[in-house]
Amino acid sequence: MRAFTDERDWAKFHDPKSLILALVGEVGELAELFQWLPADEAVQLAGTDPLRRRAGEEMADVLAYLVRLADVLDIDLAEAAMKKLENSAERFPAADFRGEAPEKA
Repeated sequence: MRAFTDERDWAKFHDPKSLILALVGEVGELAELFQWLPADEAVQLAGTDPLRRRAGEEMADVLAYLVRLADVLDIDLAEAAMKKLENSAERFPAADFRGEAPEKA
């Protein structure tokens, strides 16, 4: 992402606020694809084109902006995700929460 950005001289547009707004916009586009689908049919419908292709495109946009934001903020996204998962495992032990949604996260 950094090389792609640098080749186009776009870094000047990639301040954290602008990247977050772009990320939110892309999440909105992904949400729009599923907004009015019946919840019990969403997985099945998303398994075939054109929804599968469009969802993949929007998810790729979300990932690209998230990766770029992590780069700009100098955050190791993989490390942050692993730490978050470890913390969640401690807060919500499988033995206590299997099949149960936490009342407060």
